[in-house]
Amino acid sequence: MAKIPTIRDVALLANVSIGSVSRVVNDAADVKPNIRKAVERAIQELGYVPNALAKSMRMGRTRTVGCILREINIGQLGGFISTAQNILNESGYALLIANSEGRRQREIELLRSLTNGQVDGILMGPYTPIEGEFEAVLRNLSVPLVMVDRDKPEWCDAVTADHEGGVRQATDYLLELGHRRILLLTGSTSLHPGAARVRGFEQAHLARGLKPIADFIVTESFMSDKAYRTTSSLLGLSQPPTAVIAGGIDMLPGVVRAIRARGLRIPHDISVIGSGQSDLSDLHQPPIAVVNWDQKEVGATAAEMLLDLIANGKRKEPRHVIILTTFNPQGSCMPPHSAH
Repeated sequence: MAKIPTIRDVALLANVSIGSVSRVVNDAADVKPNIRKAVERAIQELGYVPNALAKSMRMGRTRTVGCILREINIGQLGGFISTAQNILNESGYALLIANSEGRRQREIELLRSLTNGQVDGILMGPYTPIEGEFEAVLRNLSVPLVMVDRDKPEWCDAVTADHEGGVRQATDYLLELGHRRILLLTGSTSLHPGAARVRGFEQAHLARGLKPIADFIVTESFMSDKAYRTTSSLLGLSQPPTAVIAGGIDMLPGVVRAIRARGLRIPHDISVIGSGQSDLSDLHQPPIAVVNWDQKEVGATAAEMLLDLIANGKRKEPRHVIILTTFNPQGSCMPPHSAH
């Protein structure tokens, strides 16, 4: 078996000290050009590969980025994770993914744990409001942070989707079909996606001189099981909704299960619009209308922003990038029975 070249071998071949080789490997600025050239030539001739872990420890870097998400098994997040990982890998970073389960204390614990020498930066989509202790923890982080689909805290760099514009398009489409009893299911308005979707929903009604039914704006959770219970309950009313907008990437399965449990058909009995293209939206018959945005673009943008922060430090003004949404009507919407 061929001997693996060491830093000592490089020093001998280049006729320099081991310290000089170390300074070249670690990109020190005080290396004379002739020494740097000799060391680089020796490294190439021997095929020497520096110990990346030891190098990162000396430089105070882990070459790892942490990513904290509510649920890592949500299908639509696959594009975000894979693209972010590819961008980071190309720059020599690994991606460490953590599941917060949407619990505030776990989010805080993960932040403290990961930033205790484990990662060089954090990508995060928190599920709980950022206030009090939570914001204090974020402000005191020892590494850069980029928020994913969150617009708070305002001092933090962030990548968000235009949920307001997307839901406004979807709502306007339903109103144009004649729907007036539209149910909007989304998460807390203390979080960007929930607040933005409610604004878009209300603006679409206002533009037509209409007012949405207050009880049909439910902002309690992004969870699928909550979507199931709420949809099932409201479909039991004497005057149920004639259309549902599932305002969260994990909510559509719960909505569809509730409709089926009631023995109703999409779109003949109720129209449905989801958030984020998925296997369910595409394979359901008929395919379900969606407000969609490019998760790969979100992942690439967030990763590139974080790499810039790691390399160059915090900017004077935070960057807030908005990813555009589109509305694809597909086949899950039609006029309500009263308009037939």
